[in-house]
Amino acid sequence: MPTVAVIGAGPAGLMAAETLIKQGVSVHVYEAKPSVGRKFLMAGRGGLNITHSEPTEHFHARYGARAQQMGAMLKEFDAEALRAWVQGLGIDTFVGSSGRVFPQEMKAAPLLRAWLHRLREQGVQFSMRHRWLGWSAVAGSDSATESVTESVTDSAPAPQLRFDTPAGEALVHADATILALGGGSWAKLGSDGAWVPWLKAAGVPVSLLLPSNGGFETSWSRHFIDQCAGEPLKTAAYSVGDADLKTEPLRGECMVTEHGLEGGVIYALSAQLRDQILHTGQATLYLDLLPDHEAARVLAEVTHPRGTRSMSSHLKSRLGLHGVRAALLRECLSAETFKDPVKLAAGIKALPIVLSACRPIDEAISTAGGVQFEGLTNGLMTKKIPGLFCAGEMLDWEAPTGGYLLNGVMASGRAAALGVLQWLDSDK
Repeated sequence: MPTVAVIGAGPAGLMAAETLIKQGVSVHVYEAKPSVGRKFLMAGRGGLNITHSEPTEHFHARYGARAQQMGAMLKEFDAEALRAWVQGLGIDTFVGSSGRVFPQEMKAAPLLRAWLHRLREQGVQFSMRHRWLGWSAVAGSDSATESVTESVTDSAPAPQLRFDTPAGEALVHADATILALGGGSWAKLGSDGAWVPWLKAAGVPVSLLLPSNGGFETSWSRHFIDQCAGEPLKTAAYSVGDADLKTEPLRGECMVTEHGLEGGVIYALSAQLRDQILHTGQATLYLDLLPDHEAARVLAEVTHPRGTRSMSSHLKSRLGLHGVRAALLRECLSAETFKDPVKLAAGIKALPIVLSACRPIDEAISTAGGVQFEGLTNGLMTKKIPGLFCAGEMLDWEAPTGGYLLNGVMASGRAAALGVLQWLDSDK
């Protein structure tokens, strides 16, 4: 019976293990941390969003430049398949008002407990506190990297997997290996990107890991920080670009932080904002503070005679602008603009906020970059190292929050396992 090592016990690794064990393959899961699914549990603390109910074409489009590659995997494990899988664990799901799908209890822990119980009953073996260190060197090779490449080019003995364990270094042989090591965010939970230099040294093409679904920085004044940091910004629409060419407005909420902005709508725009910062050094986010008001109405209310009232009182009484929205106007528009009703009305409908940097990658919910699909077969096996497969967030794709991340991770874990089965069968 062939033995497959799955390295990484997050959702991608566990899904790969389950797919393999059902086909009679011996599966051993190795995890660096003392317990499995740590990032999965953390992500589900506020309500585990497992997938989204929107139509397939819109769902696949959420994966941007990698829609084709991710779409192929999602066709085989889509939102309905994921919901049926959760149901198979004895957990009901429901669709929220936003279209997002949740387990009935909204929590990750019951789902993970049921899943692990089933995996152990099926025969999956687990080794905790086993941190992967790459490959062993074999006779005649100067390094582990040389070993793993020579073994597939010159019929050299296959190197073994190296693990740092509580009992010291351990060497493990596997007929195939699936890496499901995560990206580079939330390092304390296991996704630290330590695998990047090992795969790059072995010739596997890897794109730079970048923050995704994270916050952005701007230079708030101390007065604004003291007044508004931690405040939510609701009922607004957001666009990216420049004054003459902006993206379609996206309605949603975000949070003002000491450093800038973060939250749901910011995460949805994070790829565009990050790429603009990388190319030009900054990105401009435009806020429509009154998306339910036409521009003509805003202008009419701004120009309405205000008598002896201050402009702040006038905007509050005529347009309901107060609190954090009013503070943002004062923060981002000049005193001269407040004296010009036309410019002020335009600022209310398209308030420019200049973002200068992404927040650190370890604060991001997920990462972009990783193992490039161009260096993989359709079965997610590295072309450079036959028998080595990759899955989950360590692949070069990204998606916004809303269920797309988890569904993509699990679909890729399943796809990698199917790739292993096909490769093992062809190698007989």
